[in-house]
Amino acid sequence: MKNISIFGTSSDAGKSTITFVIAKILQDLGYRVAPFKAQNVSNNAMVADDNSEIAVAQYFQAEVLSVPTSYHINPILLKSGRKSSASLIVNGKVVQDKDVREYYRDLDELKPAVKEAFEYLNSQYDCVVAEGAGSPVELNLMSKDLSNSYIATQFNTKIILVADIEKGGVFASIWGVYNLLPKQLRNNVIGVIVNKFRGDLTLFDEGIRIIEEEFKIPVLGVLPYLPFNLGFEDSQSLMNYQQKNRPNAKRIGVIAYPTMSNYNDFEPLIADEHIALEFIRSNVTLENFDQIILAGSKLVMKDLAWLKVSGLFEQLQQTQTDILGICGGYQMMFNTIIDHDAIESERPLSMKGLGFIDDDILFKKEKIVKQGEYSIFGKRVKGFEIHHGISHKYPLFYEKGNIQGTFVHGLFNDEKFEQYKRTSIDNFVETMKSKLDVDRILNSVC
Repeated sequence: MKNISIFGTSSDAGKSTITFVIAKILQDLGYRVAPFKAQNVSNNAMVADDNSEIAVAQYFQAEVLSVPTSYHINPILLKSGRKSSASLIVNGKVVQDKDVREYYRDLDELKPAVKEAFEYLNSQYDCVVAEGAGSPVELNLMSKDLSNSYIATQFNTKIILVADIEKGGVFASIWGVYNLLPKQLRNNVIGVIVNKFRGDLTLFDEGIRIIEEEFKIPVLGVLPYLPFNLGFEDSQSLMNYQQKNRPNAKRIGVIAYPTMSNYNDFEPLIADEHIALEFIRSNVTLENFDQIILAGSKLVMKDLAWLKVSGLFEQLQQTQTDILGICGGYQMMFNTIIDHDAIESERPLSMKGLGFIDDDILFKKEKIVKQGEYSIFGKRVKGFEIHHGISHKYPLFYEKGNIQGTFVHGLFNDEKFEQYKRTSIDNFVETMKSKLDVDRILNSVC
């Protein structure tokens, strides 16, 4: 069976979603399938079953398929760092902070890790569905492209194009990407999926004819735009969430600072009709909320500084509203954050925190990355930790008065949400499957 690459004709075309949809359809037909992305750029990370750090999109794809998670499904992860640098994570472990230009200059050194990971999955599964990144025909960067051309060329994968019709220019994007692909890759294109169509799908019948007859590219399906409140990978996807709330729903405000991370912590809250969730990006009145959440942060000190400049810092210190801090947000609640080793800063630095908790946070070079079951706030939580900061007095959580905080992600997950998630995924995949030419896809890879 041939492996498959999912190429977007533009950024945010829906590659992550189509990857798990195609993979789940093949799995339901009896094949052993694994997701893969050579390189992801995201502040949203999860801790895999092997205690490696991988992008949330690949973790979620594996979760959909109920396959074990490990660094093999996402061997390279880049997370934002200081100024023009990025935190480089290889095979699930932090290697170093690298200037972006330096990263691209040394990219060939990462190819062995990508190749080893893909070959491992290829030996364990019938089909690997490999998600691409951005556009596959950024001509000035194609020699530096790990996720698209490198994988598709190295492993001779079949290719499915995904085009976002909502952006406009769908015909130009399909024609342009297809014809700019190198001949070897163009010959491996199965067809194109037109994604995110709003309204009556039959209105695109003429579009299908144009693509198939004039472009000579098979159309594998036209997929409707459906809200899907799971697997948020970036702030753009997060902003598309939709809620159905009861009139007396509890109002929860999440402080969305510039490098907020781990949005997935809030998926159970979005799914709960008894909760009205709002992301706070400016100095609004916090007294209007029943609870405030300080979310995870990729750059804790930078986001703490933003709180001070925005005016929210002073409000947080004065409010009697319940406040919950998660990971980075938890660290902001302490007296002082100390970065002697310049983990987040350009030089050794200390910064005053909110002062809710009678201890300091000390950043350590060795990052804590682990899964576990925790007893927190009177309940058992299956979650994970992923942080540089440590507290000697409160190494896991704190609770007093209107203040709660913890290093642990996954605090709101429970059996009810897991059932909601499974039902939502199954319904979503079934709807998409009904709009896809599954036989043509299957015949092209078998």
